[in-house]
Amino acid sequence: MDRLTTRCAYAIATAGGACLWLATAMMSGRTEAWDATSYWTVAYPLAIILSGWLGYRLPERPWRWGLAVMFAQAGVLIVSSSSYGLLPLGLILFGVLALPAIGLANVTAKYRLRHDVQ
Repeated sequence: MDRLTTRCAYAIATAGGACLWLATAMMSGRTEAWDATSYWTVAYPLAIILSGWLGYRLPERPWRWGLAVMFAQAGVLIVSSSSYGLLPLGLILFGVLALPAIGLANVTAKYRLRHDVQ
């Protein structure tokens, strides 16, 4: 894969975010992945790393990768949830959780752009 297309990157971001959420929920036996310790120690850091990798590979508007990865997880939560009473709060939390992912994607994109110029 020499050149990663935007469409492919969105597919990787959404599939990656969804898979991290589903795998964590299934392995922990929890309905919501963030109720498991492994979400915070494994899945969430991997989501941030995925966003950073995508930011490096496609440095144009890198913030979108953090949002795509995290809101893919929100989409899985919405589809799999049986109660929507806390959904607005959950969406806000996903937005907050996206901030480190957005930050790393921006840092790696800037690194790539500086490296390509030199």
